[in-house]
Amino acid sequence: MRRKFDEQLAHLNESLIEMGIMVEQAIANADKALIEQDTELAQQIIASDDDIDNKENEIEGLCLKLILQQQPVASDLRLVSSALKMVTDLERIGDHATDISEITILLAKTPYIKNMAHISQMAEATKKMVTDSINAFVNRDIALANEVISYDDVVDDLFLLVRGEMLALINEDLKNSDQAIDLIMIAKYLERIGDHATNVAEWVIFSITGTHKDKRIV
Repeated sequence: MRRKFDEQLAHLNESLIEMGIMVEQAIANADKALIEQDTELAQQIIASDDDIDNKENEIEGLCLKLILQQQPVASDLRLVSSALKMVTDLERIGDHATDISEITILLAKTPYIKNMAHISQMAEATKKMVTDSINAFVNRDIALANEVISYDDVVDDLFLLVRGEMLALINEDLKNSDQAIDLIMIAKYLERIGDHATNVAEWVIFSITGTHKDKRIV
């Protein structure tokens, strides 16, 4: 019985890694499409969100099968229930990559009012957070999960920087307002991606310790 559970758990880990890779690619492509004003790539990101949704459904089904068929003990149940929570956050990250791509399409025919360097830094930082949070789960690494949580400050600081830059451009010339607001929204979606990656890391810690945000649950 335990061997069967371990095999299914290994499959769950592999599926989570696959979903993590899909989400990381969505973030990277959303950034690339934005920088290069590539509407075709942006459309591909929007279309590929269905694949992320399907992967979420697949993992949820696997988790429920583990719970119903294997009747895991407390520590294993924490692991499986944490995976259920994590895929919800990963799916939302995919949604935000789609949100960014939709704005990219709207902006594609207009020259940018500001260099996109800081937004790209945000995208890279959130991609790292997603990668590290999944690795923390697979490797049962509390230290790495805590690093992800701390790293969210980097994303938050970059968001404040981008927002400040955009507000300054609006103050310089009201003609910049529409695009500046759109770019603030993109930065906000990236900031939310960082929050979701933080959530994943917090569920990793719960899966190992039974504590979620300093509250003992089981």
